Amino acid sequence: MNFIMEGGPIFMVPLLLLLIAIIVLFVKGLKDNSEKTRNLLKELSLFSFVFGVLGFIIGMLGALEAISQAADISSQVLAGGFKVGLLSPTFGLVIFLIGKLFSIILISKKS
Repeated sequence: MNFIMEGGPIFMVPLLLLLIAIIVLFVKGLKDNSEKTRNLLKELSLFSFVFGVLGFIIGMLGALEAISQAADISSQVLAGGFKVGLLSPTFGLVIFLIGKLFSIILISKKS
């Protein structure tokens, strides 16, 4: 059943682009270390986490709709769907932690 897996992977490409943007901002911050760069880094990292959670919610709403229309669904399909659905918020959280670490490094280099 592919209906449960639709929400997670769709949100992975934008999250990957956000990760690349955070890495670019970190490299830029190592050179100039401005307040604007640090704030943008913090905001993008938080946005990536929230975006990942949004992907999970949208995917689970679609999955629950499909489950409500199905007559019988196995627990293996349901567990597999939740596993795939949790990829987006997990990836968003990892990006958030990377962004937070980068921002801590930039703050410590400023002092």
